[in-house]
Amino acid sequence: MTLYLNLAEFISSRIEQGLYGPGERLPSVRTLSHEHGVSLTTVQQAYRVLECSGLAIPRPKSGYFVPSDRRVAPLPQMGRPILRPVDISQWDMVQELMRFDQSADIVQLGCGMPDISVPTLKPLLTAMARISRRSDSTSLQYSHIQGVLALREQIARLSIDSGCRLTPADLIVTSGCQEALSTAIRAICSPGDIVAIASPSYHGMMQILKAADLKALEIPTDPVTGINLEALEMALEQWPIKVIQLTANCNNPMGYIMPDERKLKLIRMAQRFDVPIIEDDIYGDLSHRYPRPRSLKSFDEDNRVVLCSSFSKTVAPGLRVGWIAPGRYLPQVLHMKYIGSGATVTQPQLAVAEFIAKGNYLLHLRRMRKQYKRNGDLMSEWVNRYFPAGTRVSQPQGGFTLWVELPGEFDTYALNRLLEAQDVQVANGNIFSAAGKYRNCIRLNFAHPPTRKVEMAVQKVGQTVGQLMQMESDNTLTAQQRQP
Repeated sequence: MTLYLNLAEFISSRIEQGLYGPGERLPSVRTLSHEHGVSLTTVQQAYRVLECSGLAIPRPKSGYFVPSDRRVAPLPQMGRPILRPVDISQWDMVQELMRFDQSADIVQLGCGMPDISVPTLKPLLTAMARISRRSDSTSLQYSHIQGVLALREQIARLSIDSGCRLTPADLIVTSGCQEALSTAIRAICSPGDIVAIASPSYHGMMQILKAADLKALEIPTDPVTGINLEALEMALEQWPIKVIQLTANCNNPMGYIMPDERKLKLIRMAQRFDVPIIEDDIYGDLSHRYPRPRSLKSFDEDNRVVLCSSFSKTVAPGLRVGWIAPGRYLPQVLHMKYIGSGATVTQPQLAVAEFIAKGNYLLHLRRMRKQYKRNGDLMSEWVNRYFPAGTRVSQPQGGFTLWVELPGEFDTYALNRLLEAQDVQVANGNIFSAAGKYRNCIRLNFAHPPTRKVEMAVQKVGQTVGQLMQMESDNTLTAQQRQP
């Protein structure tokens, strides 16, 4: 990252922490130049970045100030618990989200795509090209059913950062995290079983449960600390829950990181009720702070946590390289992997193994953590600026998704229909619920560079929300006036 972006991020973090309040004067260009050992031009560039993001405004002959009207939206509310297990629906809504390919002109604010345009991925492309040119046929053969050994060795080494002590023999390489989650569910559950899930939760997991003929019991989730453990404990006492599934780190869609003490309490609860946990840690490496947070698996003492992840969000989804550490369920998961897809494609595994071994993966992560943190701050600022009063916004601690709760009984399905006519798409909130909750919520993606086009798309969303709210208000008023 360049010096001026580093400086802009530093000042931004101090504003977010409240060290510079609304209307307060920010340090002068000369002061920052002296304190940080950078040129005056570098400081001016940093302030221009802050000005574009709405965090600083210039005043002639006075310097830069925090906007006095800067509004910080409150956090989304924690949903009410579902009192009984339910069948999953919303498949048609998920299909709507996948309807447009990435080359379309539409600005896809709802799609869970990372930024794959960054130069730190060039070594990976080079490795893939070199492997494809080899004269031997290694990359054309079946790999081991558990995956290429070189890749499993690298994944085991990386797992140390999350507090785990895995060996290559503990791991199975899959075709993305979706296959890892699906294989874990099919290995543990039978049709009709109940799965406790955090709510809101990843829509792909919902469809896995639907395909396996399982019922979901939604547990409400705090936007900062994660799944409500008290509600989960009551559910475990009341229902024959077969497995708990959640994303504890850099959750999709809310972005929270579950505190370590609550992770440990969850593990103790699972032990007491003798229930396995399927952990989706696909965003864990994209924590906005370093070192990355510990996984639930790192607290696991009796191998009841099934850890699933992939390189689809940290590197590129087209690789389709994921993995699973099944713990005590290794034989069942291996069988499901064999009858489901067999060995995972060899060439991408070899390329990713080389990418990690040469240190390029960690360099790439370092860049992406900073980029996504900066993009997330800017996206939140745009939502605060362009959306109606009463909007609630998550504060992601990792990943690249923002959860937005709109005021009142808002229908985001109607919103998306109007937005598509303006070449914008968002993710409807109800696909993140088994029961179709969160119709007044949307998920926004802030992975890609925050261009003017993206800002205008966010502005269109906010303006369209305001228009729909006004129409609803007018209709309500008209209906009241017609009453005798």
